[in-house]
Amino acid sequence: MSDRQLRIGCASGFWGDTPEAIGQLVSKGDIDYLVFDYLAEVTMSLMARARAKTPEAGFAPDFVKALVPWLEDIKAKGIKVVANAGGVNPRGCRDALARAAAEAGVELSIGVVLGDDLMERADAIRDRGVTEMFSGVAFPDEIWSMNAYLGARPIATALDAGADIVITGRCADSAVALGPLMHEFGWKDEDWDKLSRGPWRAI
Repeated sequence: MSDRQLRIGCASGFWGDTPEAIGQLVSKGDIDYLVFDYLAEVTMSLMARARAKTPEAGFAPDFVKALVPWLEDIKAKGIKVVANAGGVNPRGCRDALARAAAEAGVELSIGVVLGDDLMERADAIRDRGVTEMFSGVAFPDEIWSMNAYLGARPIATALDAGADIVITGRCADSAVALGPLMHEFGWKDEDWDKLSRGPWRAI
């Protein structure tokens, strides 16, 4: 096994967490990756409600606001960023961050992971007779959001393609750390032992 080490700092554990960790990690953490976890089921519901009112909303604006002051340092130090701040509108989050980075004069490649939003498949899933797994209640006639949990592979793929920052919608909590590990160490989807150890060693 390689002796190479990768330092991953997590700056957020939930939507509304203090942004103070960003500056601490970027300035003194000697990190390779800065990752953020914003999403819980109730958070997704709140973001879906926000998007229903304003189509451009539906992500964590805190992420953009808190990250912007540190973009120049992040770029200079070569720190990569991974965040599930996209919520139910990853493209909107990407666009807001891209505008803010341009205004700050920092050029960054921002990748977006899509595919978790299943709203377009709602009718097909309903027609299949899918029910709630525990209660057996029928699929509701009206839904505001429907998202699948994605894993780490799409994040690793975005990093493979050269992204400096990767924004996702719903993904497994561990994916924001495991994606960078898969990218940096070339782990494959079948490397079960390495994949199972990765997240708890990184965070």
